[in-house]
Amino acid sequence: MENIYLTIALAPLVGAIIAGFFGGMLGRTATHTITILGVLVSTVLALYVFNHHVIEQGAIFNQNLYTWMQIGSLNVSVGFLVDNLTSVMLVVVSFVSLMVHIYTIGYMHDDDGYTKFFSYISLFTFSMFMLVMSNNFMQLFFGWEAVGLVSYLLIGFWHHKESAVEANLKAFLVNRVGDFGFLLGIGLVLAFSGSLDYMEVFSSLDKVVGQSLWGADLITVICLLLFVGAMGKSAQVPLHVWLPGSMEGPTPISALIHAATMVTAGIFMVSRMSPMFELSDVALTVVMVIGAITALFMGLLGIVQNDIKKVVAYSTLSQLGYMTVALGVSAYSVAIFHLMTHAFFKALLFLGAGSVIVAMHHEQDIRKMGGLRKKMPITYWTGLIGTLALIGFPGFAGFYSKDMIIEAVHFSSLPYADWVYYAVVAGVFITAFYSFRMFFLVFHGESRVDHHTEEHLHESAPSITFPLIALAIPSAVIGYLTIDPMLFNGWLDNAITIDAAKHASMTELSKMFHGAAAMIPHAV
Repeated sequence: MENIYLTIALAPLVGAIIAGFFGGMLGRTATHTITILGVLVSTVLALYVFNHHVIEQGAIFNQNLYTWMQIGSLNVSVGFLVDNLTSVMLVVVSFVSLMVHIYTIGYMHDDDGYTKFFSYISLFTFSMFMLVMSNNFMQLFFGWEAVGLVSYLLIGFWHHKESAVEANLKAFLVNRVGDFGFLLGIGLVLAFSGSLDYMEVFSSLDKVVGQSLWGADLITVICLLLFVGAMGKSAQVPLHVWLPGSMEGPTPISALIHAATMVTAGIFMVSRMSPMFELSDVALTVVMVIGAITALFMGLLGIVQNDIKKVVAYSTLSQLGYMTVALGVSAYSVAIFHLMTHAFFKALLFLGAGSVIVAMHHEQDIRKMGGLRKKMPITYWTGLIGTLALIGFPGFAGFYSKDMIIEAVHFSSLPYADWVYYAVVAGVFITAFYSFRMFFLVFHGESRVDHHTEEHLHESAPSITFPLIALAIPSAVIGYLTIDPMLFNGWLDNAITIDAAKHASMTELSKMFHGAAAMIPHAV
């Protein structure tokens, strides 16, 4: 299996190197073929790994592959930890990345930086694989910084636009603020445990319980510093300001960064660190409250946006807030469940928005659209599926994950959980409002498209519509198919630790759950 894990990580890197150094010589077709094949190999192998670990319940793989340096007793290595959590993340990241690669053929076909763009998105995929497969904090930090660096290159890809340069600089600087806290947290982990290996750190947590630092509980300080890093990557208030501006990058990047990869890194990291966060109710309360503020207020800001990509961007901020709330109430598996469902329907919505933008000759103001359903039927129907999944319409993917988050908050005994419950419930109605506002302004009503553009309006190319259809399928059914095994039948039990005596949300959820089908009439 070791060679399979290496191939998953390295296949996109090989494609990125070939496209980056030899793309001009090879030409466009060869470049996109090579990079897509690299990600396709990773996707197929990720599905194999998922089957081995999750379906067949194979043993956890935790092994150092290469020792980078040795400082006294500290061993800094490159290694992989592949358990059920890793397996789920690999499938989500690889599949969405594959769809984005295919979509890019049509979206960027007339761009001068075509081969460079494919190199960047393949490199981004490699960086995310290294992050989710890491078995130590140093490799986690490498992947963390690598996705930040490549996102900087991608957000400012159209560097001839001043707004794009400003946006990528803002993204880079804001994430450095979060990363400074993250690095301080890693430093404290090393100081108390003497190791950067996850399992060694978790096994030494008893040493830190009861200790204090700067007059505060040490484990609380460590968790809060790590969470500052998550706030930057996963765009939580007040470190959220970079994400809306990052819409200046090409649309495929909006889907890749804001659906399945970079912004979910913080959610993944906190879930991976659940043995640490479970020792601090103060840290969990802060996580929960920050998530609730983000979920509610970013949704409100989404209502007043007129740029089609900005509406979807603010919905991403709001949904990341929901995931963070789930982490705060110790419903880590629910957070990962929503991460997964959100990845599919949000990638669908971003790519659908890109399809509209291409048809509208790069017009992004939804007030200048209308009536597009007749001219773009595939984009319309897939967009409807993505919208229904986002608002949590009964039966669609987002319904199951969002409903579980709300119920988990309801059962939480943390301080301020009652207020957070009201916030996440209100957020559901806000999400429905801004989502349908965008959908109806774009696809329904009288056409407000200028005469010249309307004459040439047509459905997008197959390289654009195929990913829309492929993403629409899981957006509709993945919640129904996976809620039971992922939340209540142990898919993530070997990766997540919960102190059920103190944090009973998941226990209470399991008591009230009577099957995916039973949730639909209950919601109606």
